[in-house]
Amino acid sequence: MAEIKIPDLEQKALELLRADADKIFKLIDVQMENLTMPQCPLYEEVLDTQMFGLSREVEFAVRLGLIEEEIGREIMGSLERKLADLHELYNQNN
Repeated sequence: MAEIKIPDLEQKALELLRADADKIFKLIDVQMENLTMPQCPLYEEVLDTQMFGLSREVEFAVRLGLIEEEIGREIMGSLERKLADLHELYNQNN
């Protein structure tokens, strides 16, 4: 079995977190394109579950020392801003 160096694990962890964040970004983008009501219980449930899961992943990676806490905050903050944009766009059109 090949030995994996820590920088490789750090890079892989960051790539996985960003890929999961991109999935959530796409979910939000679909909602923005269709201006689907963000207050829909199903939409909120899915998005809340995805955001919570990603926050747990970020926290785990930080605790393992695979990513810096600031990077984790940036990942989650960018998603929260995107979600705020969706709510603002929806409110402007209603």
